[in-house]
Amino acid sequence: MIKNLAVCSWSLQPADPDDLAHKITQCGLAHTQLALDPIAAGEWDLDSVDHALSSAQIAICSGMITTIGEDYSTLDSIKATGGLRPDQHWEANQKRAQAAAIVANQLGLDLVTLHAGFIPDHGTAEYRTITDRIKAIADIFGKHGINLALETGQERAESLLEMLNEPNLSTIGINFDPANMILYAMGDPAKALELFQSRIVQAHMKNAITTQSPGTWGTEVPAEQGEVDWNHFFSAIHAFPKSINVVIEREAGDNRISDIIEARKIASKFGCPR
Repeated sequence: MIKNLAVCSWSLQPADPDDLAHKITQCGLAHTQLALDPIAAGEWDLDSVDHALSSAQIAICSGMITTIGEDYSTLDSIKATGGLRPDQHWEANQKRAQAAAIVANQLGLDLVTLHAGFIPDHGTAEYRTITDRIKAIADIFGKHGINLALETGQERAESLLEMLNEPNLSTIGINFDPANMILYAMGDPAKALELFQSRIVQAHMKNAITTQSPGTWGTEVPAEQGEVDWNHFFSAIHAFPKSINVVIEREAGDNRISDIIEARKIASKFGCPR
């Protein structure tokens, strides 16, 4: 079942909290997944965020954090620098998570998502390191009563599910992004959605086209143009026994508000509430 339709705050590239509220309203939406980093870093004032969103009657459905030093220029660079894998940033990433957890708690959130980064081969020392780090971040948020979810991306569905079935990661959910699987060439998102369904706690609505040059990025496109089967996507989520939020994400293009509006119209055709 689908609880609400929302938009990722970072997709709107807001200058400040008031600008964010204005752009969400322009999109015709009343819910957002909020990037917590600007608040945790002191760039945005928490009270100003709360006031701007509440005044516009916009609710925050979840939070999102990034990690330090991520380089998305190539698939190889993000494999090396993404998420919690880089040793040189591990201590700083813990501190970032601690600051974000305080913000999320003050905002009354119960879910925060992040990209954990490339998952090494099962049974290796690197694999144990990354699972231990994910558990440590989950514990940081858990102390504030906040659940953690990992966004799909750099791994095949089977690899992510195998990792999350580790006993110490059993409480961690999945933020399902079908476009990321296409962008990274990591399998059929429709099959992944079926495989993941018991662990999905939130979904991103984003679309993409598979690369024609193996080893390079696919291309993110507006929701109506890519390879994601929205009929299957929404039918599967409507059939979930628990309700989740669907969050529109747009990370490319120069017409993001109009692209998000078009995505909202697609979602509405499938009975997705705002």
